[in-house]
Formats: sequence, structure tokens, C-alpha cells
Amino acid sequence: MKWDLKHDFSASIVVFLVALPLCMGVAMASGGTVIQGIMAGVIGGMVVGAMSGSHVSVSGPAAGLIVIVETAFNDIKVFEPVHYFGVFALAVLISGLFQLVLAALKLGSIADFIPVSVIKGMLAAIGIMLILKQFPHLVGYDRDAFGDDQFIQKDGHNTFTEIYYAIKSPTALAVIIGIWGIILQVAYDFKWLKNAKWKTFIPAPLLVVVSGIVINNYALHYAPDWAIMNSHMVNIPIFANENTGAFAGLYQSFNFPHWPSLSNLFVWKLAALIAVIASVESLLSLEAGDKIDPQKRNSDPNRELLAQGVGNILAGFIGALPVTAVIVRTSANVNAGSKTRGSTIMHGLWLLLFVVFAPKLMNQIPLAALASVLIFVGYKLAKPALFKEQYLRGINAIIPFVITIIAILLSDLLVGIMVGIVVGYIFVLRTNYVDAVSVVNEGNDYLVRFHSQTSFMNKASVKERISRIPSNGSVIFDFSNNSFIDTDIIDMIGDFCEYAERQHIVVEMKFHDEVQKTRILTRL
Repeated sequence: MKWDLKHDFSASIVVFLVALPLCMGVAMASGGTVIQGIMAGVIGGMVVGAMSGSHVSVSGPAAGLIVIVETAFNDIKVFEPVHYFGVFALAVLISGLFQLVLAALKLGSIADFIPVSVIKGMLAAIGIMLILKQFPHLVGYDRDAFGDDQFIQKDGHNTFTEIYYAIKSPTALAVIIGIWGIILQVAYDFKWLKNAKWKTFIPAPLLVVVSGIVINNYALHYAPDWAIMNSHMVNIPIFANENTGAFAGLYQSFNFPHWPSLSNLFVWKLAALIAVIASVESLLSLEAGDKIDPQKRNSDPNRELLAQGVGNILAGFIGALPVTAVIVRTSANVNAGSKTRGSTIMHGLWLLLFVVFAPKLMNQIPLAALASVLIFVGYKLAKPALFKEQYLRGINAIIPFVITIIAILLSDLLVGIMVGIVVGYIFVLRTNYVDAVSVVNEGNDYLVRFHSQTSFMNKASVKERISRIPSNGSVIFDFSNNSFIDTDIIDMIGDFCEYAERQHIVVEMKFHDEVQKTRILTRL
């Protein structure tokens, strides 16, 4: 694999800065430990990133699994209160094995059956959700976990009421740092800076974070009353001490699988649930990543399932959270100019090195700075041009697109996607129903033309149209442009031919070739 270090290094720093707070936030919102989330990010970057066929996809702990993980922890505590992290780790490990089976069965193509309007709706919804969810952190209001994407939050608020309370209780310096971060990122997009060579080595998010650290440290020395409290800072555990080295301390924080629980049916059910949900989310993110990849490269979904499976086996082995492909990090990777999966792998390495060797430096980062980075990522995902594009594609695109956005914002990613898929397929069926058959006539002479696909859904329409053909008339059934026709439709045409003979209706048929003619006539 050839890396483009000029672009991938810069992108890896951006993805690292996006992934760090999200890994921590997802872990805390799930009821886990910070290190469980960070190690999932390390594995998602270094292991899944190396094995995945995608050039832009980034994996790690996902907000879409928060409810499942939190519920699992609470359920496990009932029958295994001491080793509940170990029992969960075992379930994650087994879920990885299940994903290997899914990959072997070539089930990765499921994402190909999701309408494009739903995928675009998911991208826009995540962008809007990032803006709404990160606004409170931008102004220093941190009641909700940084990586939570649920509409109903643990603090009793929802996405919209949280903004209301945040506006009522801002932290002045957080607001300054957050707004300054957004201004910096907007400035980086100005035409006169677009081709500046130094941007490759100093990406905007890095400058935002460094600025945030400098501003807050200045306040600590010269205006301590303005300084940001520790609760609004990154909070990574420090593993090294006078008795233990950094890596030894990290190793001691791992929660290894509780092997005696292999006989517990609950563990296997939980593993199957994690495997299915993580696989679906990974495949959706993979498909979305391919859509926003500037080079429009296609990724092998079965190879992605294989990579995710290996990643979750390793995550389970050390007690990390489950790993999935994550569209927020993927989009940050694309927008940062990544060219190969080298940026994904390097971001995982930065997570590991900085958490182990520089936690004190990381703990000086204000959350407002990171929130401004994520808000800008959200804007890139939900640009007005995307809405205009879907509007111009017509009602069959814009309605599933909008409903997917609303459903995700008012529930969560997976529920919203399921709603979007149902609505998308309703419009697909509607389109096929309307466009499958056309009928024209001149007097008593009729032409019934069957277009590309004619399913049983069109049976009532075809039956109603050909029933209008009067006695002593004529009809031509034109199959020349048809690639599929349901058996129910052919049976109905056969019945009509018998009826036509009694009513003195002349029936002719037009075919594309002899193969199609033989195939249809043998079934009449």
C-alpha cells in the first residue's frame, strides 16, 4: 500500500483531534471507562484501518452502540457484579467471530440495497446533529457526554432543550475559544489560503486546539477568574507513576474476557446483537464514505466485515468497546485531504502515543476547541448544496432524504436509518409501479409496453388497463425493453389471451430476441 504522506500526515492529525473526544465521550455515555473508548479508537485505526479495503473509512467506538452497551453493562451487573467488564469483553470478542462468519458468507453487499437518498440523508443528519450536539460544549455547557447522539439525554434534556439551557449558562472563555476556532477554520477555506503549502503541516484543527490551550493558559496566569474549569477540559487518565511505567499502567487498565461466562446464553445473544448492529453501521458508513470520497473509489464490503471482525476480536481481548466504521471520523478524514488509509492508521498511532506519553498535554485541551472542530465537520456534511441537489432530483429523492434527517435527529442513527430505508423503498416501489407499464391507443388498437422491471406490484394496474380493450379490437404486448416480468403478470396475460380469442381481439407480441421470446412464451 503506497501512502501519500504529504496529505495523509496532515489528515491523520485532524482525525486524531476529532476521534479523541468522541472516543472518550462514547465511553462515558455508555457507562464504560475512558480507556475502553480510546483503545477501541486505537484498534479501529491501526488494525481495522490496515485491513480494510477502504481508503477513507475510519473506525472506532460508535455512538450508535451507546444504548446497547449501557444496557448490556446494567444487565450483566445483575448476574456478574464483579467481572461485568470481563463478561462484556467476552461478548465483544465473540461478536468479532460472528462478523468473520458474515464476511465468509459474503453478506457485505447489504448496503448496496439502501437508496442513495437515504445515505445522503444520513450524512446531512449527522452534520446537523454535530452542530446541535456540540453547540452546548462550544459555550462551555457540558452536562451531556461529548459523544452522545441520542435525542433524549441522560441529563433529562433533549437535543433542543440542551441548547436552551446552554445559552442560559455560557462560560465566557469557552465561547471565545469556540468562536475563535470556527473563525480559524473558515479562514483556512479562503481562496488566498487555499494553496498555502504550510497548511499541509499545520491543519486548521491543530491550530484551533493549540490556540485553545494557549488562551486558557494565559487566563490561568493573568485572569484566573476567567479560566476554564477542569470539567470543561479533556480528561485522560495518567498511567505512569513512580512505580509503574506508562505501558505497564495501560496494560493494568485492560479488562480481559471472563472465560467462565462462555456457557452463558446471554453472552452469545449479546454478541449476536453487537455483531449485527456493528456490521450494519459499518456498512452504512462504508457506503457513505465512498459517496464523499473525491476519487470515487469503491470499497469491498466483505473485506470491511472481515476487518471489523478482527478488530472486535482484539477489542474484546483487551476489554475495549466494540468497533465500527464511523462516518463522523470518516468525513473529517475526507475533508482533511486524506488520500490513502495511511491517515487512518496514523491517527490510531497518535491516539496510542499521546494517551500513553502525553496525557497531561492532552488534558489542557478545552472541549470548546474540539467542539468547534466538530461543528465545522458538521457544516461540511450538511452544506446547503446537498439539500439543493436532492431537491432537484425530485420528490422520490427529497422526501426520503428529509424524513431520514428528521428521524435521525428525533431518535438516533440506527432508528433513523431504518425509518429512512422504509420510506425510501416505498418511493422505489411507487416509481416502479408508475413507470413499469405504459399503454397507448388509437381507436380500438392498443399498445401495451412493458418497461425494464415489471413486478407483481403492477398486476392490478396492468389488469385494469387491458380490461379496457374492446371486442373486435387489437393489442400489441411489447416486451422488447423488458428485463424482468413477474410470473403473476405472465399468467394474467395468458388468461387475457384466452379471453381475447372469445372476444375476437387480435393479440400480437413483440420481443427483444428469440431468447426472451422463448422464455416468455413457454410460461404463458
